[in-house]
Amino acid sequence: MQATTTAVGREREANETTTERADTCPECGAGLERDAARGEVSCRDCGLIVDEDVVDRGPEWRSFDDGEESRSRVGAPTTNLMHDKGLSSVIGWQDKDAYGQRLSGRKRRQLARLRKWDERFRARDDQERNLKQALGEIERMTSALGLPKNVGETAGVVYRRALSEDLLRGRSIESVATASVYAAARQAGVPRSLDEVATVSRVERLRVQRAYRQVSRELGLEVPPTDPREYVERYASDLELPSETARVARDLLDSAIEANVHSGKSPTTMAGAAVYAAARLTNRSVTQEDVSEVANVARVTIRSRYKELLEAQDPAA
Repeated sequence: MQATTTAVGREREANETTTERADTCPECGAGLERDAARGEVSCRDCGLIVDEDVVDRGPEWRSFDDGEESRSRVGAPTTNLMHDKGLSSVIGWQDKDAYGQRLSGRKRRQLARLRKWDERFRARDDQERNLKQALGEIERMTSALGLPKNVGETAGVVYRRALSEDLLRGRSIESVATASVYAAARQAGVPRSLDEVATVSRVERLRVQRAYRQVSRELGLEVPPTDPREYVERYASDLELPSETARVARDLLDSAIEANVHSGKSPTTMAGAAVYAAARLTNRSVTQEDVSEVANVARVTIRSRYKELLEAQDPAA
């Protein structure tokens, strides 16, 4: 019995000695500090690296605020492009089990009934069904226009605000959804004209324009004026023009803006005319018809703005 007690005491003393050594530098005996970012354990005094590639046993999430709700380990992030922000469960469409085996007929029928009831319960009232349809339209239009994801998220927020402010009375879901996409694109500085947005919409341009005016006015959206220089790079890329031509087009627009020639004129028209003028100045074979198709502007309008741009560039001419 006494021998056993002595052995236990020696083992405890050895463990304490090992722990003490792990907390001190083997060279100078100073304390150690752990750098979680680099995964290193080093001495505070002499800087000796005692251990490296240390495994971080902390949680895998990071939170930059004081809210505990943002500290989630699993699941996709919330999104404004879903009516429930992506917080509900989703039943997969594949009729297979966890091992990839096809389910029996009875199980498939059961899953079909579950999917049907899940769709019904995810949109419980008219407002949620309205939101679900509108956000689907917004996602479709942003994808067709090649807009980045942040534009779709902003458009979803704008539509939610319009729905909560009861701005849809007398207007269709599609018109307000299209107006939200156009407003979000302008806020993000992504050049898309009203004609381009209306092309992928299910309603005509006039209804989209009216809905946009109401939404921007009632919600107090801070939408900056469209700068024609934002369209130059895209038009030049579509026409396969070099960067030199795009630079000359921007210089022409700079002179036009300085002379206030652009005031009251369509930014897409000014951008198209600037690209055409720059192509002529840099000896690139681009016709007015080519620019007209890319900018969706009449050729006669391009000719008129083309002359105004050259006059603004050289007033003495």
